[in-house]
Amino acid sequence: MEHATLEIFCAVAEELSVTRAAQRLGRVQSNVTTRVQQLEEELGVALFLRDNKRMTLSPQGERFLHYAKALLALAEEARQVLHPAEPTGVLRIGSMESTAASRLPEPLAAYHRQFPQVRLRLSNGPSRQLVAAVHGRSLDCAFVALPPVAEGDAAIDLADLGLASVPVFEEELVLLLPPGHAPVRHVDEIAIRSVAAFPDGCTYRLITERILARGPAVAPLDVQEMGSYHGMLACVASGECVSLMPRSVVALMGKPKGMRELPITTIDTVLVWRQGYETPAFEALRGLITATHR
Repeated sequence: MEHATLEIFCAVAEELSVTRAAQRLGRVQSNVTTRVQQLEEELGVALFLRDNKRMTLSPQGERFLHYAKALLALAEEARQVLHPAEPTGVLRIGSMESTAASRLPEPLAAYHRQFPQVRLRLSNGPSRQLVAAVHGRSLDCAFVALPPVAEGDAAIDLADLGLASVPVFEEELVLLLPPGHAPVRHVDEIAIRSVAAFPDGCTYRLITERILARGPAVAPLDVQEMGSYHGMLACVASGECVSLMPRSVVALMGKPKGMRELPITTIDTVLVWRQGYETPAFEALRGLITATHR
């Protein structure tokens, strides 16, 4: 099972197209097809389901993709730690949308100036999914917000997952209220039962659901799932929703006239990585972030 073959399989699995995978890898299509077929023969399973020109991963392919990515990540990590003098290679960073927008542009630009030979790969997602991706080696590190522990809930124990963390940013969370909404001083004065938020797994969404559940309203909470903070802001501006977001993000977007905000809490954004993951590229990032923030 060659390293190059695993790279080809992962590219085809992500693109679901031999043509696009070949273009991405700079290989001819026939070579990509042959390598995938050889891998399937070696493993004794069909990794892809083929319907005319359409490809999808088989159930076996879905399972194998996890291991293939982990093997490639481990090989990259080993390659980097054998050359500790200078950060090189690929560093896969996960981040909440808010952190990527309001906190990371400046430090990542500084990192690129200092270490141009490192290829940074940034992807966004909700905190819970990002933690799982770091644990599963799909990401090398991630900027996440861990949910506060509520009564009856178990805290996320990063150590039990083999993960380490350090707080890097502090965010003030504010609840945005539609223009024309009556002034409020407490959450229990909010009558609106619709929330604009990211999909399940977002810590800010969980906080919103918990604080609104403490109010006197008996109507169920309606969550409108959005893919961006601009979409959430539009929902609030329409008069239909409230939305919780960091004040730093609100400052970036600009608040429409008449829109009110209610301060809710402060929460740390933490940098999470696997215990023992000490590549020069990651150590340089952690050092830069912790030296310039907090």
